[in-house]
Amino acid sequence: MTRTYRAADHRFWTALARAFAGAVVFSLPLLMTAEMWEIGATVEPHRLLALLAGSFPLLVGLSYIAGFEDTFNVLEDTLDAAVALGIGLAASALLLWLFGAFHPGIRPAEALGMIALQAVPGAIGALLSRSLLHESRTDDRVARRRQEASYRAELFTMVVGALFLALNIAPTEEIQVIALRLDEWHLLLLMAVSLVAMHGFVYGLEFRGGTGAPEGSSLLGVALRFTAPGYLVALVVSLLVLWVFGRTEGLSFAPLLAIVLVLGLPAALGAAAARLVL
Repeated sequence: MTRTYRAADHRFWTALARAFAGAVVFSLPLLMTAEMWEIGATVEPHRLLALLAGSFPLLVGLSYIAGFEDTFNVLEDTLDAAVALGIGLAASALLLWLFGAFHPGIRPAEALGMIALQAVPGAIGALLSRSLLHESRTDDRVARRRQEASYRAELFTMVVGALFLALNIAPTEEIQVIALRLDEWHLLLLMAVSLVAMHGFVYGLEFRGGTGAPEGSSLLGVALRFTAPGYLVALVVSLLVLWVFGRTEGLSFAPLLAIVLVLGLPAALGAAAARLVL
């Protein structure tokens, strides 16, 4: 009995350490981005709360598909999502302190905003740690649960991937600079490239983990069922992330559409890549 408890404790602490490592790896690019420090210190509370509240159901679903521990019901997935978010907060706080982001005289609200803003990618990394920092039984579990959820799981993984990559790129000024330089024809070409890249990532180029086109389906059918909705998901996620970071303030429709389409390219690639990882 004692040996069984020790083995269970060892598995738990190993999973927790792996989750912390995944949180650090996934959040490191943002944690070393000065724009994120500035946005975190000045972000309006309702935007920050919207990001955290909107992300939590995604973390619960991600725990179901590929969490850092085996789970058997919604309550366990919810608890694992909460643990992952806590790990993301802890990893963000530790690394921001290590990088000297908390200068003397910083207000607690500013420090909390900086930490909380970067916790979501850390939480995603914590939950994906089992898939990426590989454990052999993970593949069977992920495949089984994705098969159970099928089409909904495909769209869900796209949301997660789009959110993660959009979070990493949206804070930079270059998104706005690029959007201002593009005319209507460039934007149309950007949309076409985004759609082709999404489709090729999963169905056309035979990457490891790619699903391949469903048997008996046409290229157009697959594009309409998976690629087009996935791109729409990427654009919606891009708009929401830009809103959280305050990048949409004061923009009329045309420049707003341009900045969403520019961020939509990496978000679309993130959505496609997530379907290969999960």
